[in-house]
Amino acid sequence: MSTLPTPSAEAKKHSDQLTSFIQQKILEAGGWIDFAQFMQLALYAPHLGYYSAGNQKFGDSKKRGGDFVTAPEISPLFAQTVSKQVEQILREVDGDILELGAGTGKLAADVLLTLARLSNLPRHYFILEVSNHLRQVQLETLQKILPQDLMQRVAWLDALPAKFEGVVVANEVLDAIPMHMIHAQRQGLSERGVAWRDGFIWQDNPMVRDDLLAAASKQRLAEGYVTEFCPAASGLIASIAGMLERGIVLMIDYGFSAREYYHPQRNQGTLMCHYQHYAHTDPLINVGLQDITAHVDFTSIAYAGVNHGLTLSGFCSQAQFLMNCGILDIMSLVSPNDMASYAPLASAAQKLLSPAEMGDLFKVIAFSKNFQEPLIGFVNADKSHTL
Repeated sequence: MSTLPTPSAEAKKHSDQLTSFIQQKILEAGGWIDFAQFMQLALYAPHLGYYSAGNQKFGDSKKRGGDFVTAPEISPLFAQTVSKQVEQILREVDGDILELGAGTGKLAADVLLTLARLSNLPRHYFILEVSNHLRQVQLETLQKILPQDLMQRVAWLDALPAKFEGVVVANEVLDAIPMHMIHAQRQGLSERGVAWRDGFIWQDNPMVRDDLLAAASKQRLAEGYVTEFCPAASGLIASIAGMLERGIVLMIDYGFSAREYYHPQRNQGTLMCHYQHYAHTDPLINVGLQDITAHVDFTSIAYAGVNHGLTLSGFCSQAQFLMNCGILDIMSLVSPNDMASYAPLASAAQKLLSPAEMGDLFKVIAFSKNFQEPLIGFVNADKSHTL
C-alpha cells in the first residue's frame, strides 16, 4: 500500500477518531464484528463514516478531487440517455421518480432538465439519501443547475414511501451496501470479520447465520476461497418490491451473474477500496477516508426481485443499454465539425461504452410491476437468461 497518497494531518485525525469509535464497538461486541458491521461503521457512522463526513467523494471527468468518478459526473450524456428510458415509462405511468443514493445530485439535475425538454416531467423527484452531508451537496448542486419550477419537484425522503408509482433509479447503490465475507476452509465455511490487535486485523469465526450458510453452501466454494455475500441488498429489493404498486426499478452497477461472480479463478472475491483515485483491496486502512465496495451478484438481485413479486424486465451491459436508448442519436445532434462541443462528447461516450472502461463491467437490471410494455433499454442483447 506504499503507493497510496499519504493522508493530511487533518484527515489522519479524522480517521483516528473513527478508528477509536469502531475499536470500542469491537470491544463491546466481545472482540470481533463481522465485516458487514465494520463496513457499515466505516462508511455510515454518524459524522465520522466515509459517506457521513464532509470530505469530497466524487471527482470529475478529469479525476480532479474526490476518490472516484461516477457516470453522471463524466458527462450529461449519461443522464440524457437514461432519461429516454425513464421517459418511456412516464408516458405509461403518471407517477414520480425515486432515486436511491443520489451522489452529488448531478444525475437528478440532468434527468429533470432532459425530461423538461421532452415535456414529460414526473410529479415529484424524490431522493432517498442516508447521508446528511450528501443531502446538502445534492441541494447545492440542484439549486445551482435547476430553474425554480423544476426545483420545486424535488423532495428528500428519510425512508422508502409506503406506496409508490413511477420509476425507481439506483446508480452505484448496491455496491456500497455492507456485505458479509465468507472464507471456505478445510473444516468448513467461516465468516471473516474484524478484530483489534494494536490495529484492525482480519479474523475468521464460525458461521452462525443460517441464510449466509445456505447461500455460501450453494456455491460449493473451493478450499481457500474468499468472497462476499450481501443479504442486505436482497433485503432492499424486497422492500422496494413491497413499496412499488406500478412502474419500473432501474439499477445500474458493476458486477456479474453468479456464474461469473463465484468463478473458481475469482477466489479472493471482489472487495475494492477507492482512495484519491487509487484502487486497492485493504479496507482496514485509511478508515473513513476511502470508499469500500464489492461487485454486485446480479443473480441474487434477480431472484430477490422475482421472489417478492417483481417481473425481471431486462439485464444487459451498460454499453448495450445506452446504445438501445439512443446514445448515438443524442451524439448526432452535435456536429463533429464543432470540435469544442463534440470532442468532450466523444470522450465521454468512450468511457461509458468501451469494454475497457465502464461499458461491459457495469450492468443494468430492470424490474417491473403492472407494466407490460417492453423496455427500450433492452430491445437488443438482453442477457436475462444468463442470471
